[in-house]
Parts: sequence; C-alpha cells; structure tokens
Amino acid sequence: IMGVASTAAGIYSGFSGGPSSDSRLKEDIKKIGTSIDGHNIYKFKYLDSPKEYIGVMAEEVLAKNPEAVGRMNSGYWGVNYSKIDVDFKEVV
Repeated sequence: IMGVASTAAGIYSGFSGGPSSDSRLKEDIKKIGTSIDGHNIYKFKYLDSPKEYIGVMAEEVLAKNPEAVGRMNSGYWGVNYSKIDVDFKEVV
C-alpha cells in the first residue's frame, strides 16, 4: 500500500490536525475503552507498520465532534487530537 506511511505520518494540505485516524488505514483494531466525552478508544496498527498505536477512528469523531476532523490531501480523514479528550500515542 504505497503512500500510507506518509499519510499516517501526518502530511496534510489545508488541515492542520494530527495523525491520520481514518479507519481505512488501520488493521488489528481493538476497542480498549471510552473517553469521558464518549469517544471510543482503540489500539491498532497502520497497514504499513508493525507498531501499535492508541487513538480514535476519525469517522466516529466526525459524527460526534466534527470540528476536530479534517480531510487530508490524500482524501483520508485526520483528527486534531487537541480538540478531543483522547491522546494519540504509540504503544511501547
């Protein structure tokens, strides 16, 4: 899957949010909790990476908090995590 690495790394055009949180770029998705504001929290891997991350699914955030989501130049959704009560992080 060419281009997913750069998308996941956060290359944006017109959206100054955070990492790509589009579910189409993820695999091994497991719900691990819910935030105080009601956002589902997941552990997942990007399609091109063996690393695990914790975060949200952009499509779900879009329905609940649309101002925190933007479309990246790739066409995938990204989430500005500073606008929600969930932190994006790599599992170490």
